[in-house]
Amino acid sequence: MGRPKKAESTAAGKRKAPAPKKISKKMKKDPNKPKRPPSAFFVFMDEFRKEFNEKNPNNKSVAAVSKAGGAKWKSLSESEKAPYAAKAVKHKEDYNKKMDAYNNKPEKSSGRSKDEDDEEEEHAEGSDKSKSEVEDEDDEEDDEDDD
Repeated sequence: MGRPKKAESTAAGKRKAPAPKKISKKMKKDPNKPKRPPSAFFVFMDEFRKEFNEKNPNNKSVAAVSKAGGAKWKSLSESEKAPYAAKAVKHKEDYNKKMDAYNNKPEKSSGRSKDEDDEEEEHAEGSDKSKSEVEDEDDEEDDEDDD
């Protein structure tokens, strides 16, 4: 009798405003960071996919390849999985070397020479003044010496 129900009013064709986009608090990935190494299973799947696609060229299903690969991996003995595990270990060693190089890369320099940096540290020791304040004092001392 009185007011229409909410469901009726929205069914009449009215749309709600789109929800505001959420701001992600996640850090962005560094594109220079090395990718993690594949496990023995993924090394196996890489080879298996090539063989499977050669035998079944008409297959377009990723799921079919994955299911067949998983079933074959489960049926392999430990000795048959060993070469894939060895390749995975080699990939991991390469990854660790790349990560060491990535983590120990030299920091970006400020564009100044080492002497300038050392000189600044000497002025800054024992003082809470900024570099510009210290330089201003040096200039004032030079002016007083001229008198």
